[in-house]
Amino acid sequence: MTATPARRVSAVEAVAEGGASGAGEVLDQPALAELTTLRVGGPADAYVEATTEAELVDAVRAADDAGEPLLVIGGGSNLLVSDEGFGGVVVRDVRAEIRIDAEDTCGGGSMTVTAGQDWDQLVERAVAQEWVGIEALSGIPGTVGAAPVQNIGAYGQEVAGVVASVRVWDRAESRIRNLPLIDLAFGYRTSLLKRSMHASPEGGDIWYPSPRYVVLEVNLQMRLGTLSAPIAYPELARRLGVQVGERAPSAEVRAAVLELRGGKGMLLDDPTAPDHDRWSAGSFFTNPVVAADQADLLPADAPRFPVRSALPSRTTGPSLGEIDPTLVKTSAAWLIEHAGFTKGFGVHGPASAATLSTKHTLALTNRGGASAAEIVELARAVRDGVLDTFGIELVPEPVLVGVAL
Repeated sequence: MTATPARRVSAVEAVAEGGASGAGEVLDQPALAELTTLRVGGPADAYVEATTEAELVDAVRAADDAGEPLLVIGGGSNLLVSDEGFGGVVVRDVRAEIRIDAEDTCGGGSMTVTAGQDWDQLVERAVAQEWVGIEALSGIPGTVGAAPVQNIGAYGQEVAGVVASVRVWDRAESRIRNLPLIDLAFGYRTSLLKRSMHASPEGGDIWYPSPRYVVLEVNLQMRLGTLSAPIAYPELARRLGVQVGERAPSAEVRAAVLELRGGKGMLLDDPTAPDHDRWSAGSFFTNPVVAADQADLLPADAPRFPVRSALPSRTTGPSLGEIDPTLVKTSAAWLIEHAGFTKGFGVHGPASAATLSTKHTLALTNRGGASAAEIVELARAVRDGVLDTFGIELVPEPVLVGVAL
């Protein structure tokens, strides 16, 4: 989903031509609907495709130097952009490379992956080459660069469990930096990278809608073997016929996860057979993490999950972090359903252009021709309904550009 290439220009020429910044392939004002899985969003003032690291850095630096708003995107699977579009420069990283740095039975597998690499293609290769640790993250749309920003996770795994370091362009210091695992400060669906969009620990600028740190490459370290990491999610364990904490062949884990995600409409759409349940940004709200005493106020049948550190507690055995007894995670989907929102719900009835998925209430979907305003209207109705019913405010997972709940 890209617009037609117009011409290649230098960073200086692009800035001089009225706001387009950066080096790389400059395209004619594409609508963000063409670049996002929700398929909504108006045009960008300028759009640049970066095919090398130098082009990516130059495009970001040129936009910042010119004072232009900047939106760096990969697969566009975690974005909701306004109908007015984006009044700045959109830079898309289209690099796709997996470099194996080491692969032996003692040290495991170490690989460096460019930010533009498709995430699920990486998981597919990892399973094929017997790299263990991301098999349960199969089918997640998007690119490798977005994975550590969001600390993507599913079915009991998080990318934090395999990240060794992230190479970034630091927009505040105008230099390339290598951030080791300890500095990334991973948490549930967050990281140092993501938090720089909302707050600055140094009291400096807040970077939005793209973080202060633009991911260039991610270094991953994984164990070698045919068996998965210990299965930590009950639904997946049941599908595989194993107990929580046991292992299963990684190929079977991947297949089971793809089946589960497909059944919930959480895979990318097949252009040959469109499925509007897949015209979404995946899970629109994060599962709420609340204080243990607040969780006690929920109905007895409300799901309650332990909250663990994003980092493994040890390097051998189950790759699970230590449990924090002061916190409890509950299910956003359960809260939505028990607040009265059913699958297929639309603010204006089932014929609404924007509805909850007919397969999973956690996905907000574009039924074809929906506007960003209609997606926001639906999200706001769901959020407010859950807040009124349970006193818990759901937090959107996608990056909201030009819109707010």
